[in-house]
Amino acid sequence: MDSPVTVITGTRTGIGRFLAAHYVSRGHRVVGCSRGDVDWTLEGYTHYTADVADERAAKALFADVRKTCGRVDHLINNAGVASMNHSLLTPLSAVHRMLDTNVVGTFLFCREAAKLMKTAGYGRIVNLVTVAVPLKLEGEAIYVASKAAVLSLTEVLARELAGFGITVNAVGPVPIATDLIRSVPQEKIDRLVSRQAIPRLGTPADVANVIDFYLQRESEFITGQCLFLGGV
Repeated sequence: MDSPVTVITGTRTGIGRFLAAHYVSRGHRVVGCSRGDVDWTLEGYTHYTADVADERAAKALFADVRKTCGRVDHLINNAGVASMNHSLLTPLSAVHRMLDTNVVGTFLFCREAAKLMKTAGYGRIVNLVTVAVPLKLEGEAIYVASKAAVLSLTEVLARELAGFGITVNAVGPVPIATDLIRSVPQEKIDRLVSRQAIPRLGTPADVANVIDFYLQRESEFITGQCLFLGGV
């Protein structure tokens, strides 16, 4: 079989950038996107500048992937935004931004990828959530709500798409040293990490390890699941 085609959202920095390099190194043809251009290049990687919550952009991206690659084997929904504020201090603009990117964007990319996967009778979708969901983390009400919605979406899509040979699973990282937590006070990060069975920050490699498992062809009987890292 020729190289798998893997679409990853939010690849400009952080976990997404790591995942792009990781799957290129494993022989995948990787297609990535973010709202801005990337300042790096990688052989085997194609970048699109697109907002995941823009339906027209999502459709155009997958139409182009179908034309150039012929199919999509894997989708990793990594793009996400957060706002670490008490609910009484969270502006409505932040609410819309998180719901649009985290929920609407994830749904649109799942829908468009699944259309191509359905034709092939095979596919793997992995959505990123967060340990803040089971921890019901205070100070992140809308972020947690948006990722809880992604978790529910994962569980329902797993049932809707199972008959097409498509699995849908999720991984919930602990805090990882990326732009997403850069503005969070260190004492808050320390308190969160102390609630884990394994009290350390996560790494992008920890996340990739779980995704590798989900993407295996041998994982065809695993769907609708979420693996939270760190022993939460």
